[in-house]
Amino acid sequence: MSKTHSASTSELVGTSPDFETHEASIAALGKARDQILDQLGKIIVGQKDVLNQMLVALFARGHCLIIGVPGLAKTLMVRSLSSTLHLEFKRIQFTPDLMPSDIIGTDVLEENRETGARSFRFHKGPLFANVLLADEINRTPPKTQAALLEAMQEHHVTATGETYPLPQPFLVLATQNPIEQEGTYPLPEAQLDRFMFCVHIDYPGADDEQRVLLETTRDANVNIDPVLDAADILRLQNLVRQVPVSDHVALYATNIIRATRPNRPEAPDIVTRWVRWGAGTRAGQYLLLAAKAHVLLTGRTSVSCADIREYALPVLRHRIFTNFAAASEGITTDDIVNRILGIVKEPSY
Repeated sequence: MSKTHSASTSELVGTSPDFETHEASIAALGKARDQILDQLGKIIVGQKDVLNQMLVALFARGHCLIIGVPGLAKTLMVRSLSSTLHLEFKRIQFTPDLMPSDIIGTDVLEENRETGARSFRFHKGPLFANVLLADEINRTPPKTQAALLEAMQEHHVTATGETYPLPQPFLVLATQNPIEQEGTYPLPEAQLDRFMFCVHIDYPGADDEQRVLLETTRDANVNIDPVLDAADILRLQNLVRQVPVSDHVALYATNIIRATRPNRPEAPDIVTRWVRWGAGTRAGQYLLLAAKAHVLLTGRTSVSCADIREYALPVLRHRIFTNFAAASEGITTDDIVNRILGIVKEPSY
């Protein structure tokens, strides 16, 4: 998209506090989403569901935990997304010896050449970016994990008593390798809850994999054109909060969340049998926000129960913790979420 189109989108979004006056901006942003996916399609083969979930998380002010085996283009996907959105991208490779100051930054002693006076200046770490890839987040100690997760929640960092705001928008895409678990530091349940989505990247289909092999083993230069800039995204994030949700849809999301909690009146038998701990209220908030961002990106203005179901898996799969009975029977959290969606019916009007 040209700079002129981006500027016009910026003018359309946020012209009025009344959501109903934003029909033109919603239509423009729906087209922008299609253009973003088209640009990403130049480099990324398939994985449209994963890319769409990343976009929804960005516009809903959430973060993603991405789980997939090595070699599935997780880094390339994130880097390409940031280029398409004309955002600053940085990557941190998490290792067991990484310290909080390595990602946040530290004070550096500097000397004024003219006066000889010495003073400390804060040198910003790689955390100061719009899109941050936290590669293999479970390979670093809890202290460093906590520093990142605090920044995700507060959108600022504190060093030597000073507070430094992070660039906006701010999106963290953290990866985990599901194969090797030796020498890792699994994220505690409370910290997992900071991620809006848990995105599973699976192996590509046969046709997509053949295309990847052909296109990545030849010399080809592909340019990605920016579609939206940071100002456009911030306006869209504000617009997402203005999307109306009916009591009917909110009740449906509430019923789904409450059904994940064992030993409660709303819990079905499968939850009492297989679940040790269910989802908290934040899961319901993220369900509604994901549905709101989704309808905007698809050019619509109202949220339905189907939109809630669309994002139940990425929102809930890392917020439900199974017990030994589920493990012994080979039941996963995805199985439980799918069964809950089949059991919990839409409320009557």
